[in-house]
Amino acid sequence: MNRNEKALVVLSGGQDSTTCLYWALQRFGAGNVSAVTFDYGQRHRVELDSARTIAAMAQVTHTLLPIDTFAAIGGNALTDQTIAPQTEHTEHATELPNTFVPGRNLIFLTFAAALAYTRGMQHIVTGVAQTDYSGYPDCRENTLKALELSLRLGMDAPVTLHAPLMYMSKAETVELARQVGAMPALAYSHTCYNGAVPPCGQCDSCRLRAKGFAEAGVQDPLVERCARS
Repeated sequence: MNRNEKALVVLSGGQDSTTCLYWALQRFGAGNVSAVTFDYGQRHRVELDSARTIAAMAQVTHTLLPIDTFAAIGGNALTDQTIAPQTEHTEHATELPNTFVPGRNLIFLTFAAALAYTRGMQHIVTGVAQTDYSGYPDCRENTLKALELSLRLGMDAPVTLHAPLMYMSKAETVELARQVGAMPALAYSHTCYNGAVPPCGQCDSCRLRAKGFAEAGVQDPLVERCARS
């Protein structure tokens, strides 16, 4: 990897994107990494503050882009306040959980590519993972490969999408976070779909995060920080 190449990280403020931010810093080098966060009217708006804090801790340039269309469309628990996030979705479920926001990652990565284009960046890093039991179709590798090709053709630019967590379990992402030095920043990350601080511990996202830390045999720095405050 050319250490002069620059990367843009899609930073939600959550566990996975925070880990990817520090992965990118290790891979591309300090000074070559920036972050972008999307305000799409999400229920868990505290993640916007988390993203700002984490970007500052990592000393990377941070851009917040507003996208209000998802909130206008509604129909899912993350952008529609009348729908409560599911608490028990399993890997064997036949339907997507109500936290699935149709097209979200496709739109995020397209806007990220447009921003990267204007800044002369070729690499975009996202924290999506095909092994996440929620089973979101826009987190799958074939989706990213198809989108990467579309972006390259539509922008006539050598865009490369990186998804370092694609085939990792949550426990493996915890271990990666340790390796790349992301653990202190994870203390300020936010995962809870209900937007609760301390995390509610009941929504799908909280359960998946807790399971990953437990399987890795590591204390969640966010839970530790909340317990001290």
